[in-house]
Amino acid sequence: MGILEGKTCIVTGAAGSLGLASVRLFVQEGARVMLVDRDRDALGAALKALPEGRATAMLADVSDAKDTAAYVSATVARWGPIDVLFSNAGVSGVIRPVTDYPEDVFDQVMAVNLKGSFLACKYALPQMRDGGSIVMTSSVVGVTSDPGIAAYAASKHALIGLMRTVAKEVAARRIRVNVVAPGPIDNAFQRDVESGLTRALGTDAGKFLDSVIPLGRHGGADEVARTVLFLASEQSAFTTGSVVMADGGMHV
Repeated sequence: MGILEGKTCIVTGAAGSLGLASVRLFVQEGARVMLVDRDRDALGAALKALPEGRATAMLADVSDAKDTAAYVSATVARWGPIDVLFSNAGVSGVIRPVTDYPEDVFDQVMAVNLKGSFLACKYALPQMRDGGSIVMTSSVVGVTSDPGIAAYAASKHALIGLMRTVAKEVAARRIRVNVVAPGPIDNAFQRDVESGLTRALGTDAGKFLDSVIPLGRHGGADEVARTVLFLASEQSAFTTGSVVMADGGMHV
């Protein structure tokens, strides 16, 4: 029997590498999963690779309240109360000095990375079983920062504040709320970030980041997903309000 046997889970940003790696682990451990993303083709491909009847999917803009209420309602209608919410959807923005940072991009990053998790909690919590788990994806730059990433770093710092507030609000229901904070993951999202960083630094950003990670490499989506699984399951039964780093020591 898996450690999420019979559990009902929602994963946002489910078509991305960390989201999909987490979905696969959740299903492997016995869960039923609602995949939420805005990429129709990637969602379709993800569903085809999963066991029939164990997963379904919805297109949604996580920063939109109506879309959020809809994916929560659809999950409950299909499988009943929610046990696990993994609020993972995110965007990176651009790399610019704060004086040149586009205001519309700043607003978009905050809407997806922060408001998306706020809305997920707002609408999912009334439909969650007592004793459930909420996991939010922050970042190593939720506890550190670098030049040029004002929106991304601000959103990921703010997400930790949101997590800590919600953790205290729902502790009486034995619902645990935690953040996973990955460092650089070897995926398309990170490569897009690094292309902008390479231009800003004038040197290969991937190699530079590896040089400041004590373990000397980017992480794998599957490695970080195992941390997510730990936080989603009863294996972390006495962990709440925590920032769990999965960054190869980059923040140290």
